[in-house]
Amino acid sequence: MPNTLRTFSFGGGWQSTAALVLAAQGRINYQTFLMANVGADSENPGTLRYVDEYAAPYAAANGLTLISLERHRKDGSTETIRQRIINSDGSRQTIPIFLSNGKPGSRVCTKEFKIEVTGAWLQHHGATPDNKATVGMGISVDEVHRANPNKAMPYEVLDYPLLDADLRIRRADCPGIIRGAGLPMPPKSSCDFCPHRKIPEWQAMYEAEPERWANACEVEDTLNGRNERMGREPVYLTPVGRPLRDLFKAGTQLPLLDETDSCDNGWCMT
Repeated sequence: MPNTLRTFSFGGGWQSTAALVLAAQGRINYQTFLMANVGADSENPGTLRYVDEYAAPYAAANGLTLISLERHRKDGSTETIRQRIINSDGSRQTIPIFLSNGKPGSRVCTKEFKIEVTGAWLQHHGATPDNKATVGMGISVDEVHRANPNKAMPYEVLDYPLLDADLRIRRADCPGIIRGAGLPMPPKSSCDFCPHRKIPEWQAMYEAEPERWANACEVEDTLNGRNERMGREPVYLTPVGRPLRDLFKAGTQLPLLDETDSCDNGWCMT
């Protein structure tokens, strides 16, 4: 019998929360939502609180399943992105940190902490190259450039229900959908130290969320302490070529210096 496994990649942000509501209303055909939890020391704590207090109870009340998944080491222990960075020997890069020339380096965070984590669940539940699961992605019409079915893993087919001609959901439509279901708006989902954050977003964190700011600064400090010991050039969480700790000491950092693009594959910040 053909596999009818259908899951939605739930990032905890506006688009995927709107998709959860649309599924509850029967407007998109998804019953199971999978969230790859990259760690309480890594993910926006507001996102994790929102999932626990609002998204998961809403899903359960409407006959949907929202499953939080974690990455595990071979010994069975949980691994977070921050742990990977802090404990790394520097042999490979985890996040797309900016090099001294302002260019982003390589990364494995999305692949190893999101795609592989949800992929393991899919394969455990019967997805194979001959029996592919359908995986919904929360990409809205205004971000259609991020939709790329060719990036699917061998055991899945990527689907973009928010782009459907009968819906054509934009990010700006999401607040009405979410609030219309009686839910508050979720915060933007992303790791505390994600280099894809824009300069005004870094400043907002600096001013309003000092614990997250300190977490990000510690990650950058750790990377550069390791680089210094290894005789390497410094790296940064922004493309402006200055340590995060010093970025706002003289006041507001001009947005015109920010050329950061968002993550382009739909697994993060949706």
